[in-house]
Amino acid sequence: MSQDNAFPVTAEQIEAVLRAALEPESLQVVDDSLAHAGHAGSSGASSGTHFTVQVKARCFNGLSHVQRHRLVYDALRNLIAHGIHALAIKAEPV
Repeated sequence: MSQDNAFPVTAEQIEAVLRAALEPESLQVVDDSLAHAGHAGSSGASSGTHFTVQVKARCFNGLSHVQRHRLVYDALRNLIAHGIHALAIKAEPV
């Protein structure tokens, strides 16, 4: 990814995309970027690069751990391409 394509991604953007795509029962998105400033891949940014997502959704029912994570990554693919370096996911069925 070139830095020209990067823009600060916000927890609110991630939340909006996941709410629309997954219709979750519960969702929490935390920007962990400040804790990673200066690490490889952080590009010196203090926000918008590292996130933790905790989501519970009916669409995860009957799916494996990997399949649930794929749904989250698929929903966020456009934002990931614009600067998300790390994404910790806890995706649970309802």
